[in-house]
Amino acid sequence: MTLATPIRPSAVSIQTVGDLLHQLGDVPAERVLLHPAPGTATEDHVIDLHVREGRLFELVDATLVEKGMGFRESLLACFLITHISNVVRPRNLGLVTGESGMMRLFAGLVRIPDVAYITWARIPGGRVPTAPIPQLAPDLAVEVLSSSNTVREMERKRREYFDSGVRLVWIVDPDARTVAVYNKVENPEVLSEADILRGGEILPGFTLLLAELFAELDRSSAAPSA
Repeated sequence: MTLATPIRPSAVSIQTVGDLLHQLGDVPAERVLLHPAPGTATEDHVIDLHVREGRLFELVDATLVEKGMGFRESLLACFLITHISNVVRPRNLGLVTGESGMMRLFAGLVRIPDVAYITWARIPGGRVPTAPIPQLAPDLAVEVLSSSNTVREMERKRREYFDSGVRLVWIVDPDARTVAVYNKVENPEVLSEADILRGGEILPGFTLLLAELFAELDRSSAAPSA
């Protein structure tokens, strides 16, 4: 699949740190790396930091933005990976990746969905990519909100996902215990714990009672899993 270059604000508009943070989606300053300097970062920096320090950075407007993630978010992502894989792997529909699965959505734009499902048709040669940052747009991208994620950051991510060819986006909110289902950039269907999350045409056969997903947050040694 040929990837176009996304339309970005002009660099002329970036005159202050505040301008930069606003363009990135009002992300907290502590998530933006200053070395390399904003506007000069490359995919090599993304890979190097991951290898040397085990830290995950997205590449946005030639700037390194650390991925917001925490223990609870990872727990929910792992639960979703397991259940999505239970549908995908037996039928060999494609690949399922987790919170370190870097993807080049456009030239110069690297995003890391917490969970992603990519059909074989989107994967060059129909084989697992060997590049650390393959040029891919998943069919399904899942983001599990952390405390440092902002509304504008997630709006920008959704726009980029759909512009790159993503067909379905799930935004999981651990605090509200909801999943917002996006088939386009805006106007999601917001599901609660009482609802069933379905894969629809993108992931046929996938269903998950959201009470089961969010019950992961309540587990303890006194209440063994069923």
